[in-house]
Amino acid sequence: MSNKIYKINLNHSFIFFFFVNIFSFLLFSINYLNISSILCLFLILVIGVSHGSLDHIKGKKLLRLLNIKSNYIFYIAYILISAVVLVTWILLPSITLIVFLTIASYHFGKEDTQFLVNDRSYFTEILYFFKGILIILAPLYFHFYETIAIFKLLLIDSEVFYSSLNFIETNYVIQIGILCSTLSSIFLFLKNFEIKKFVIFLDFFSIIILNYYLSPLIAFTIYFCFLHSIRHSISLAIDLDPNSIVNGFRLFVKKALPLTILTAFFSFIALYLLNNSYSLDSAILKVIFIGLASLTFPHILLEYFLEKNEK
Repeated sequence: MSNKIYKINLNHSFIFFFFVNIFSFLLFSINYLNISSILCLFLILVIGVSHGSLDHIKGKKLLRLLNIKSNYIFYIAYILISAVVLVTWILLPSITLIVFLTIASYHFGKEDTQFLVNDRSYFTEILYFFKGILIILAPLYFHFYETIAIFKLLLIDSEVFYSSLNFIETNYVIQIGILCSTLSSIFLFLKNFEIKKFVIFLDFFSIIILNYYLSPLIAFTIYFCFLHSIRHSISLAIDLDPNSIVNGFRLFVKKALPLTILTAFFSFIALYLLNNSYSLDSAILKVIFIGLASLTFPHILLEYFLEKNEK
């Protein structure tokens, strides 16, 4: 991790923390919490999805490392994995959701923190998971039934699901998980101690504040777009041009635009089809979360195999 990315990410955490405090308080004060789900979808498609829109470039790099000459193999594998996720979600929604939330927790924890930690031990990987699980547990803690309603819309409706909810409610599972997430942030802060690593707690409290004041969808959208995705996009922009972040972002936008537009196109087709059977808000929630799952699995697999082979 370059020193430039390190400094920018530190400043980004401070800016995001102050933005979250002001934005959340203002919305709460004026009682204007019903931000359109259309706006959330737009932000996720434009800012959120774009941070993975350079996967085709990373895919070509992985193929070179594996000494595979045909680029079509990457595209076929990427699309196939996305399609398998969609089919699996339809056939086994409960299992797919659990796997997705587990992988997403690890991904969020790692991507948001690894610029501060120069360690790849198994213990650190576990800490990443528990740090990232706060993204899942915070909305459940502050808006339990609203979050559960979202899960139900994602085709999760079975006896096992309701039994799990009862177990979670009566056994303090959410509180224990948040405690573990808090302890993981403390361990990551103390590991190879530097005072600058205090930004770990800024990110932690930003997520808590977002979910305390705002609905689960709005809180997730702000986190995903303006903390997770922008942080990842900054790294990609600097990789494209280490000497000028402005030019790096210009190159990033140019290279990310085709796949971002393509993803948005298919998302709106799915939204049109789903809107024939569901309300607009329900259709949007399905497109956002099931769509993100279908993109997250191949994205994380690509990052894993690229990191492993670069070693």
